[in-house]
Amino acid sequence: MKTNSLSINGHFLNWGTCTYVMGILNLTPDSFSGDGLLNGSGDISLALEQAERFVSAGATILDVGGESTRPGSEPVPAKAEIERVIPVVEALAAEFDVLISIDTYKAAVADTALKAGADMVNDVWGLKGDPGLAAVVAGYSAPIILMHNRSKPASIEVRERLGSAYQGADYKNLLEDVRHELLESVSLAKQAGIPDEHIILDPGIGFGKTVEQNLELIDRLDEIRDLGYPVLLGPSRKSFIGYALDLPPEQRIEGTAAAVSVGITRGADIVRVHDVEYMVRFARMADAIVRRSK
Repeated sequence: MKTNSLSINGHFLNWGTCTYVMGILNLTPDSFSGDGLLNGSGDISLALEQAERFVSAGATILDVGGESTRPGSEPVPAKAEIERVIPVVEALAAEFDVLISIDTYKAAVADTALKAGADMVNDVWGLKGDPGLAAVVAGYSAPIILMHNRSKPASIEVRERLGSAYQGADYKNLLEDVRHELLESVSLAKQAGIPDEHIILDPGIGFGKTVEQNLELIDRLDEIRDLGYPVLLGPSRKSFIGYALDLPPEQRIEGTAAAVSVGITRGADIVRVHDVEYMVRFARMADAIVRRSK
């Protein structure tokens, strides 16, 4: 392993000792999971109330996003994204002793958010969406989550109850291709001056993968962990669970818990979830089983 711990603004993440829970704050009107906190009035009280619940339940990181990343969603201009996220980032930084992640692939949004109090960046395009992002992250000495992503709108299937899923994603060898493309993102980060200890990998569950490919990635997550970097797993309420169980997003807690539990046994260090109160308990129980000797 390239690094055993991460120190961020007085917070310490000791990889391998426990599973850290990242709570999702969707500041969007069109979240796939139905939990969008944007009401158009500029009122951030819903976001702060949810943040308080998440922190009280045991979340270590709050992930703030102003653009939906569901399959087929429309891009949001950087200016609009900034207007959505910055008031919340500033309020979270002032009110909570918790790590704040900005979920964006845009350099301008990341720059503004890190200046406003965010601690790290969660990039769903693994530094391949905006060539200026890596330099921004390096300039703030911030950690970055590099996600694998092969999303293509043309390959999306939409079902009314179950949401959007990718069909026919083309991989010669799923794990080897994902590993190779993640290492491409790592190379971009290191070229910009981001050190190994500030890099976290995410296999991109739900992004350019079929239902079966998502299931395989979770089952073989240890092969991503073997690259030597801490791993984030984000299966929460996603359509592969809906397709597997024939359930809509609001009924996927148990499916999410199963994916989280298997992910932890395969080496996940962080789980990104909507239902923090439940998933903290699942993570702690899984940790009690698989990390008892560490």
